[in-house]
Amino acid sequence: MDQRIELRHLRYFLAVAEELHFGRAAQRLNIAQPALSQQIRQLEKMVGVELFRRTSRSVRLTEAGAAFQPRARGLLGRLAADLDEAGRIGRGESGRLDIAYITSATAIVSERIRAFSRRRPDVQIKLHDGFTVDVLTALRRGTADVGIVRDAEEQDGIDLSPLTTERLVAVLPSEHPAAQGDRVEAAALAADPLILFPRTAGAHAFDLNTQPLRDAGIDVQVAQECSNWHTIIMFVAAGLGVTIAPYSVTALLPPGAQRLELDGPATVSRIFMATRRGDNRPLVQAFIAASESVTGHDDGPTTRTRTGKGLVHGTAGTL
Repeated sequence: MDQRIELRHLRYFLAVAEELHFGRAAQRLNIAQPALSQQIRQLEKMVGVELFRRTSRSVRLTEAGAAFQPRARGLLGRLAADLDEAGRIGRGESGRLDIAYITSATAIVSERIRAFSRRRPDVQIKLHDGFTVDVLTALRRGTADVGIVRDAEEQDGIDLSPLTTERLVAVLPSEHPAAQGDRVEAAALAADPLILFPRTAGAHAFDLNTQPLRDAGIDVQVAQECSNWHTIIMFVAAGLGVTIAPYSVTALLPPGAQRLELDGPATVSRIFMATRRGDNRPLVQAFIAASESVTGHDDGPTTRTRTGKGLVHGTAGTL
């Protein structure tokens, strides 16, 4: 069979199949009847069989034509749907958005996804959690479209838009001698094992978390490295050590863990939205717009200014 069948052949065939009259079909298609008859004969030649049984008084479908009719209608229907979907994707109304994020920002991520989904209900959202360094890597590689990171350093080709800030606090076992009050000096934690994420997960974030200890003259040595804040907090509750954490991860502490404010200069942690510089795709811009509509609720000032010069498709959860 000749493969050069064009869309007009399908449209012409369906018009004749529905009208069962070449004159009415030609009028419907706004073409001359002889031209329509020629196109149908050409289609039949390409298919290799007659699709219509013609007499001087009637036109009817052959068995092959009757079988071909729903298939031709389906082909044109799928094409129309595909063209509509392509347009919706191009306008940012449909498609898929990959968001990489740090698990300690889950509340921030969820409220922005909720705002976005209200505006773009037909967009599929795929989530990937990981360390800040992983999120940024995924963004650079193109496996993530948007990233939510904590205390990220400027990256070439990446825009960092500050979302919110929050203070760092100490988390101690409830039976710790210093846990009886509401505040603690970092120096009081010098003898305690430190439980924290590895520095490779995000050097800047690690340095911020340990800044209060270093300011107190403590030689920072991590006794237990963990891949997520939930595990860190559970180890503290079990009496295995202490940690310095962003305030938001201490909202629901398990029994055995106590949150205390740190004396001395306040150290804050910043959460950013990360996007590839110059990424003007409608889906990404729609997510940014939805994010900007969300009112920050954390305990530090929220800034919206874009700065900066990624998210990571991590499998382990994180900072």
